[in-house]
Amino acid sequence: MSAVSDRLPTFPWDKLAPYKKTAAAHPDGIVDLSVGTPVDPVPEPIQKALIAAADSPGYPTVWGTPELRDAITRWVEHRLGAREVTHRHVLPIVGSKELVAWLPTQLGLGPGDTVAHPRLAYPTYEVGARLARAEHVTYDDPTELDPAGLKLLWLNSPSNPTGRVLSKEELTRTVAWAREHGVLVFSDECYVELGWEADPVSVLHPDVNGGSYDGVVAVHSLSKRSNLAGYRAAFLAGDPAVLGPLLEIRKHGGMMTSTPTQAAVVAALSDDDHVRVQRERYAARRAVLREALLAHGFRIEHSEAGLYLWATRGESCWDTVAHLAELGILVAPGDFYGPAGANFVRIALTATDPHVKAAAHRLTSS
Repeated sequence: MSAVSDRLPTFPWDKLAPYKKTAAAHPDGIVDLSVGTPVDPVPEPIQKALIAAADSPGYPTVWGTPELRDAITRWVEHRLGAREVTHRHVLPIVGSKELVAWLPTQLGLGPGDTVAHPRLAYPTYEVGARLARAEHVTYDDPTELDPAGLKLLWLNSPSNPTGRVLSKEELTRTVAWAREHGVLVFSDECYVELGWEADPVSVLHPDVNGGSYDGVVAVHSLSKRSNLAGYRAAFLAGDPAVLGPLLEIRKHGGMMTSTPTQAAVVAALSDDDHVRVQRERYAARRAVLREALLAHGFRIEHSEAGLYLWATRGESCWDTVAHLAELGILVAPGDFYGPAGANFVRIALTATDPHVKAAAHRLTSS
């Protein structure tokens, strides 16, 4: 076990425990804005689809049912503007975090190989490289990386934690650079349907990839757009030459989405109405929290998309965490996402309307 723990960083959320205790001691209770976990109901049609498929005694397939693959290909074309997507271009996965953590290993990367991810990023990109015993590097501009030994390039737009959206021009330039140097691009696009002040573009769009999926794969999740974090429902779309071998590896590993969940995903991807309703909820919460944070003296950077506000008071993120904990509000320190976040905190929009109003009241009245 020590060999494994030596390869992994300290689990960051454990560091928040004392601040959570402080926030929970607030007379009116804690408002937890630290984790982006959905709090709203799973839409009823999705629940019904899950229930209808509950009598599924046999093993599911790793590649999913034909109906699931049909739903994914239709959605990728309809929502992302992709063209000529077939079943060979898609692959269901058991939630996107599992994929991020194990992708370098499943790709066969190891010592001497390098994985690159944004300087401010979801910690699991680094964890995935460490699990594979590969090197990891960070970037501000991926096209300025040294391509020697670089095998996997993670993009993340909209970004977790900053909410930054990469422009079509930035994506196009990055894809071209990666192809020139033989670097595989995986684009984490899990927040693509939650653009507020920008319209996120996928690497699957022909304007970005030139009509070819060579060396390009997008990662998508239903956790945020459909409140399905508890279902572990996500998928990949892109280069069949990459997804085919991954499918075979995942068959050997038994990495299969449950049959009821597959049915739920078909329902979720076939309905746009619930996504619109959920977007409206998050937009309203975002407006309330943003106004209150600005009134309290925060500066908000990026945050043009996604489920978070990336905010600073010009001090150590831990001082800000402590300050807000005294108000009964728990947020995530920016250094969880890299040293460049040392003066920022990430504030999630994933709280109920009453909790968001409570947080805003505490911010504006203190």
